[in-house]
Amino acid sequence: MANASTGTGYHLATELVYIDGEAVKDNYNAASVPIYQTATFKQANADGSGGEYDYSRSGNPTRTAVEVHMAKVMKAHRAFVVSTGMTALDVILRLVKTGQEIIAGDDLYGGTNRLLTYVSQFNGVKVHNVDTTSPAAVTARLDAVKTRIVLLESPTNPLIKIADIRAIAASVHSTCPNALVVVDNTMMSPYLQNSLDLGADIEYHSGTKYLSGHHDLMAGVIGCKEAVVADQVFFVINASGSGLGPFDCWLLLRGVKTLGIRMEKQQGNAILIAAFLEAQGFRVHYPGLKSNPQYELHRSMSSGPGAVLSFETGDVAMSERIVESTKLWGISVSFGCVNSIISMPCKMSHASIPAEIRKQRRLPEDLIRLCVGIEHPDDLINDLTNALTKAGVEVKAVSS
Repeated sequence: MANASTGTGYHLATELVYIDGEAVKDNYNAASVPIYQTATFKQANADGSGGEYDYSRSGNPTRTAVEVHMAKVMKAHRAFVVSTGMTALDVILRLVKTGQEIIAGDDLYGGTNRLLTYVSQFNGVKVHNVDTTSPAAVTARLDAVKTRIVLLESPTNPLIKIADIRAIAASVHSTCPNALVVVDNTMMSPYLQNSLDLGADIEYHSGTKYLSGHHDLMAGVIGCKEAVVADQVFFVINASGSGLGPFDCWLLLRGVKTLGIRMEKQQGNAILIAAFLEAQGFRVHYPGLKSNPQYELHRSMSSGPGAVLSFETGDVAMSERIVESTKLWGISVSFGCVNSIISMPCKMSHASIPAEIRKQRRLPEDLIRLCVGIEHPDDLINDLTNALTKAGVEVKAVSS
């Protein structure tokens, strides 16, 4: 059972590294949590009783270890790990019945939009896409009977917009007692933002991103504030067989230990790069810039601006030249890796959203997204400078 510990009073950076020895009963006191690479477990009695585990679809000691650890880190009553971040959302959306409604943002990850579209078309669930930067826009769509889930990203992907999670959660819970506030907290990670503390009922992550940190793992993480919701989520995971395998659990647990130092370095680099791009006259989307109108709102909820930013060039062809002229920045989808990544969302991660919908939601086709890694910031900025120059941009010198 992945229940949160009572807490030790350590700083979060320490909690990320410290593994509770009671999570897995290891007779040999291994310094690293053992990998229980087994599908089944022998039982003591003919009726199948006598063992804590019986079948790894339902539970595995290595999975228990990472779930207990993530529950502690996320301050959740219970946490679960599943095969991917999209699996995490799929599990959550199975709590919505035909005839109920979902309220979601109008600036969403492409995969989230795709799954919501499927639910809307085949499950008889109404999905409202609204501007979640406006609590009033969310409140206007609330239905005391029909609203089941309010799904938020903050920051959003890829326009890095901020939702007032506290205000929206308070409004939802006062108007719709049966509704769940669900936050995709992948971009911030538990190190920078705790959605459950801000009023969310469920927080989920693509563990492929910052939690893993090396893009060598697919995983999803779900944290539930209350036992009733956690029991419902576990039922779906057990019934569908979507729990994370033992080896991947071990990789995820190993990655989480270094989340703090990685995020500090990546965020520090991102702050410098955002300032550099803003000095070039580009429209930069990043809550770490004081020019950002949502700078103070984000600071009130998070301990840092993160390491993902986007900027507009005003010209699609120029953006393509910039992206293709970089050397250190790998052209790839996803984020959260130790290596820096560059992409054009409308052509890659968000290409599954129809062009007309992207236009309605004011998603710029020229937008470039940067997912900043742990390299030396001078090298990253120099690489961008060379790419901008090759693309025909007259780069301005920026004083350090």
